Amino acid sequence: MDRHLLLLGLLRHQEMHGYQINEFIDQQMDFCVDLKRSTAYYILDKLCRDGYVRLEIERAGNRPERRVYHITPAGEAHFQALLRENLATYRPPVYVEDVGTIFQSQLPPDELAELLRSRRDQIIAHQAQLELLRSKLPPNHDAVIEHHLLHIAVELTWVDRLLAAMV
Repeated sequence: MDRHLLLLGLLRHQEMHGYQINEFIDQQMDFCVDLKRSTAYYILDKLCRDGYVRLEIERAGNRPERRVYHITPAGEAHFQALLRENLATYRPPVYVEDVGTIFQSQLPPDELAELLRSRRDQIIAHQAQLELLRSKLPPNHDAVIEHHLLHIAVELTWVDRLLAAMV
């Protein structure tokens, strides 16, 4: 439902065609939303079928048709319900990398240390990417970026502790 919330929220701001929606997500929300273009179109079609979004086909001159999406009053009510549910609900994150950590003793210590240092480097690179992105995004993204940066800081501390425990 978070993806429904996202798409309705974008349409609440302004009517958009599918390409605009996907470009916005790619440019400003890719760091926090995993939404493939085909999935976005699938969800938009579902929102249309459910009466939350209205679709208009537009054509300007010889240009190809554009499918322009508009939020409906029912979509606004659904957006408000999803927003409240999203903000009030905590879902613990799932760390798929923890599976490997369970079996880390199966590797030679030197190799394990090398792998953890590689992971650490990737975390630091991701942290730098988010800091750079923060400077390019509108202020309403600050709280989300900060949330991600705090999680990254904890992840970095945890990897450092794993490395220190090996000494």
